[in-house]
Amino acid sequence: MDYTFKVKKADGSEVSLKDYEGKTLLIVNVASECGFTKQYEGLQKLYEKYQSRGLEILGFPCNQFGGQESGSNEEIQGFCTGRFGVRFPVFAKVDVNGENADPLFKYLKKESKGFLGSEAIKWNFTKFLVSKTGKVTKRFGSIDTPESLEKVIEKLL
Repeated sequence: MDYTFKVKKADGSEVSLKDYEGKTLLIVNVASECGFTKQYEGLQKLYEKYQSRGLEILGFPCNQFGGQESGSNEEIQGFCTGRFGVRFPVFAKVDVNGENADPLFKYLKKESKGFLGSEAIKWNFTKFLVSKTGKVTKRFGSIDTPESLEKVIEKLL
């Protein structure tokens, strides 16, 4: 993992991924109006169960799939905390595909390709698992529930 990446918090301030060095990371592109949005519940449960052992979940809202994240960064924060009790960081909206894709997602896609070697992210709630040593170990698709990742996460903690 390139910990020199900087990402934007919902309030516009920058955070360095250096803050997460040495942690197991689950990086997810999220959306508020998606059929998979209920995965926020499972992600929060994983966070509560494993944060003390070094798991950090980083959510990145994205509006590139069916316009399912149309709200402002402030509205997204309110939705995540109010509806799902999310306490893991949900950052500012980003693009995950295309010319304007966030550099973090360009990196993740290159390190862990999807189905048939594709780099493109296919839909909301694609998940990238990064080990404590910074290796992007696996990409999971939208249909992979947070609960289904538990055993793989435990091995990395």
